[in-house]
Amino acid sequence: MLDRLVSELGPGQRIYLPGSAGEPIGLVRAFLEDAERTRNLDLTTTAIPGINPLSLDHLHDTARVTGLFMQPAFKAAQRSGQFRHLPVPYSGFTRHLHESPVFDTCIVHVSPPDTRGLCSLGPAVEFTPIVFERARRVVAIVNPQLPAIPGSEAIAFDRIDLAAEVDEPLRDYDAGRSNEESTRIASRIAGFVEDGAALQVGLGKVPNALFSLLHDRRGLRLHSGMLSDGVITLSATGALDPSFPPTSCVWVGTHRLYEWLRGRNGINVLDCKRTHGARSLGALDKFIAVNSALSVDLFGQCNLEIAARAMVSGVGGAPDFARAARHSKGGVSIIALPSSYGGGTKSRIVPRFGDEMVSLARTDVDVICTEHGAADLRGKSAHERAEALIAIAAPQHRAVLEAAWREMASRI
Repeated sequence: MLDRLVSELGPGQRIYLPGSAGEPIGLVRAFLEDAERTRNLDLTTTAIPGINPLSLDHLHDTARVTGLFMQPAFKAAQRSGQFRHLPVPYSGFTRHLHESPVFDTCIVHVSPPDTRGLCSLGPAVEFTPIVFERARRVVAIVNPQLPAIPGSEAIAFDRIDLAAEVDEPLRDYDAGRSNEESTRIASRIAGFVEDGAALQVGLGKVPNALFSLLHDRRGLRLHSGMLSDGVITLSATGALDPSFPPTSCVWVGTHRLYEWLRGRNGINVLDCKRTHGARSLGALDKFIAVNSALSVDLFGQCNLEIAARAMVSGVGGAPDFARAARHSKGGVSIIALPSSYGGGTKSRIVPRFGDEMVSLARTDVDVICTEHGAADLRGKSAHERAEALIAIAAPQHRAVLEAAWREMASRI
């Protein structure tokens, strides 16, 4: 049946392919075995670097891919127009999908239908409900290993035009054990998280370390783009508000996480219109948004996309959450990053951006955390902000930053 389904995904179509834990791995592998199938293909995908490998080499030269996240390997493809990186946050991509032409095919990855004939999207909803309402045809991979979650979005089986059952593991993600640096950064962030806070975090060692430091909190409300394994222990310790279901558009993690989610009540997996929309986020008080950056300049501007002069990612949902936290009553927009890289030879806090890119404006950031401390920028002038940021830079780079700021400050 998979062969028949793949044969229906012919050249020239406009297709939507979900990413994160929603990627139908077997279908993608089979589809890309023959580049001729992708002739004049117009593919939109939410593939995430480090989770969903996407090799453009397997596509026909005439295929075009649109995505939210850039990768260094796509550099030539972006210049030629084969890969189109959209520099928008999740809320912006939601609008783009509503305004773009109808899709020929929306691919969905779902659990087997329940007694009501509904197939759960399980741990990966993202933009799929937006697309399948605007697609001429819905093609489904029905996977027993995809956990049905009562609070996740679902699609009626009779709404599906073509389906194939494929029993295969989901894409997994494991940030690995937290190290001393990530734990120290997390400890700085934890000081801003009080009982009853609404919390957004991303993926990685720092979020994992942060969750491990919050077991003594009570009444925490999770509202995020992505959640992972750290929630399991946080839930078990009683730190979460039982009246507020942990809410995200994606859960991605290990097999243990997916089995924990299977059939679990009190979990919301919603489309990005609701997880990242201004109306939903505006209803959250004490909203603490924690996002990572690749570098920060002395004005407090943040680069989330460029490393070593190459684009390596996209902004994701960070602009949506950071701005919402800034406007939330009692909220805090926090950016976390190590102070240096390259064995300490290069500073992630820089005088001002040159080759880097401003992904978050200084007006959307309250606090910058490194392993050396937390720079609370609220209520500070430009000069005071620079002083606070230099104080949390790696010690070996502070003198250079101070000299650079003295020169910059003479002109502002």
